[in-house]
Amino acid sequence: MNTLFLIIVAILLVDFAFGKILDFLNLKNLSPEIPKGAEGIYNPEKYKKSQEYYKVNHNFSMLTSSITLIAMLLMLFLNGFAFIDSFVRQYTQNPIFMALLFFGILGLASDILGMPFSLYQTFVIEEKFGFNKTTVKTFILDKLKGYLLAAIVGGGLFALIIWIYQSTGSYFWLFAWAVISFFTIFITMFYTTFLVPIFNKLTPLPEGELRTAIEEYCKKVGFKLNNLFVIDGSKRSAKANAYFSGLGAKKTIVLYDTLIEKHSTEELVAVLAHEVGHYKKKHTLTGTIQGVIQTGVMLFIMSLFLGNPELSKALGANASSFHLDILVFGMLYSPLSEILGIISNIISRKHEFEADAYAKETYSGTALQTALKKLSVDNLSNLKPHPAYVFVHYSHPPVLERLRALSS
Repeated sequence: MNTLFLIIVAILLVDFAFGKILDFLNLKNLSPEIPKGAEGIYNPEKYKKSQEYYKVNHNFSMLTSSITLIAMLLMLFLNGFAFIDSFVRQYTQNPIFMALLFFGILGLASDILGMPFSLYQTFVIEEKFGFNKTTVKTFILDKLKGYLLAAIVGGGLFALIIWIYQSTGSYFWLFAWAVISFFTIFITMFYTTFLVPIFNKLTPLPEGELRTAIEEYCKKVGFKLNNLFVIDGSKRSAKANAYFSGLGAKKTIVLYDTLIEKHSTEELVAVLAHEVGHYKKKHTLTGTIQGVIQTGVMLFIMSLFLGNPELSKALGANASSFHLDILVFGMLYSPLSEILGIISNIISRKHEFEADAYAKETYSGTALQTALKKLSVDNLSNLKPHPAYVFVHYSHPPVLERLRALSS
């Protein structure tokens, strides 16, 4: 066993242990009594159900993450990655085809092994707590569409990155950065237009009381509303949500049909005001720039590793290859990726507070509070997450923190 192999195993074990410690703290932070400040949000029966929902998901996550770790360790210690590498080399020596076939096999095998857990999560756990609306047909179609999208978009982009690596040498990271940045900006702008309709039906919000109220609010704050859609979220889940996407003229606000069904017009306008706040505060633009910078840093560091024969040797392979190099790099980079993810979450939580404040200033903090309370109950949210868990994992502040900020 070489040193690099031991470092990879150590990273996997430390990452797993760190995650389980946070999960344990979060579980222990649960309280049988409704937390102070949450009175009037949950009734005792609903609160007990939310805690049960969290515990069931916690136990299920413990099982799936443990199996994932065991599978990864077996692949490492039994030279499973080297075996797949030697297998694909029997059929092609083209670096692009080798890489596509290698990751295609890994991705498909991983998805098939995870299928029973995905089915259990959807049709047992979510069903038990009244969330699941997914039919077997929808589940299968989602899988097939996902495979097709991964093959065409993911495979195409990956093939282009490998070609750039072969063609540009030491400038690889700059050209790859430009391509990935363009792709990131394109997806940010056209996500709702091109990708969402593959899986969901989007319809313009119809004329009526809600649309009139929204248009009056947008006119008041100077927000040009070109694209306001309702998404059929009820096709898969009873959970409700709303989101903002796009840049410039392509900005889009999407409301889930489950959100519209359960909230008053005033509450829905408050939710939309929050989404408008993200645009007015340039959060989408900031997030895109942040992502582009992080990608550039990652690609530059990766360029320093690629081509080192020790990377492929760490996985037990005899010959060096681009696909094995980036696989090893991904494992080595994961601690830094975790740190960058924490920083992103800190910024994201700050943005959520700012968008809430914008909704309060321009519309109604009280209506937004009511909407947040309903969303929390309807989604069985954990009212008392551990601060350390929030720090690492939460992109949105806990609901009680948001309510307190809106009341201040």
